[in-house]
Amino acid sequence: MAAHHPRPGGESYRQVAVLLSAPGADFAGGEFVLTEQRPRMQSRVEVVPLQRGDAVIFAVHRRPVRGARGFHRVNMRHGVSRIRAGHRHTLGVIFHDAT
Repeated sequence: MAAHHPRPGGESYRQVAVLLSAPGADFAGGEFVLTEQRPRMQSRVEVVPLQRGDAVIFAVHRRPVRGARGFHRVNMRHGVSRIRAGHRHTLGVIFHDAT
């Protein structure tokens, strides 16, 4: 998986990724992957199945999670699994609180 973890200046960043290519027709592989790095536990990985035109909104750096003693932040990573054939095109837009 080719994961990347942007480190913008603030905490409240969200990103939207829109798949512009058709899986199976334009490319093979290339699944969108989210990884939640949980404290003192094994990381949790989610594969988000996308079709052409589908969008996913996700936390870029951290997200709040309810724990036994209230909310805490967990680190998030996102990426794309290896593209085995073809070309995959995605539109990405980052939203952030600039205040």
